[in-house]
Amino acid sequence: MCSRTTPRSTRTGRPRSTEADVAILEATRAALVELGWSKLTMGDVATRAGVAKTTLYRRWPNKNELVVDAVAVLFDELELPDLGSLQADIAHVVLQFAALLERPETQTALMAVVAESTRDVPLRERIRASIVDRQKRLVLDGRRRAQERGELPADPDPVTVDAIDDLVFDVVAGAVVHRALVSAEPVDPAWVARLSALLMGGLGAVAVLG
Repeated sequence: MCSRTTPRSTRTGRPRSTEADVAILEATRAALVELGWSKLTMGDVATRAGVAKTTLYRRWPNKNELVVDAVAVLFDELELPDLGSLQADIAHVVLQFAALLERPETQTALMAVVAESTRDVPLRERIRASIVDRQKRLVLDGRRRAQERGELPADPDPVTVDAIDDLVFDVVAGAVVHRALVSAEPVDPAWVARLSALLMGGLGAVAVLG
């Protein structure tokens, strides 16, 4: 599972301070809620976090990378339980996801980076690598457990499996984000039960198609 505190770094030399990373990411989310994307500056984040601007820039060279990592850490909090059935596992993760989206810092940060990424291709690619690809672990783990329980058949071929995993992730993430942040409707247990049932039926159909 991915780290929940700091983004990975390939830099060499002096070790990074975990405390500084946490403070910087927390300050970034707080600044986003208060100021919004356009008014957020690296200098303001450094001041809020109590670190020098040089310290901040050594870790994140620009605002885009900083904000994406501040969002990614929140999504790393999601966990897949083992409740005995794939449908129950899906429902639990969806409710976790919905609760995460209710937090002001998540809403503001996510909407900001998504909006900005529509005109910034490198930012879009960073979102995919730091958030989307990292969270697909939940789909992979869920499928593996379901296969071990006999709820899903064994994998057909790698290409088909990857396509199915991508589709499941897109359906869950898209449905929850749209309902919570676009439609502003409650993601309550009744709605989650319907979504998870729909997914189970769809997975069965996709498995037949191969």
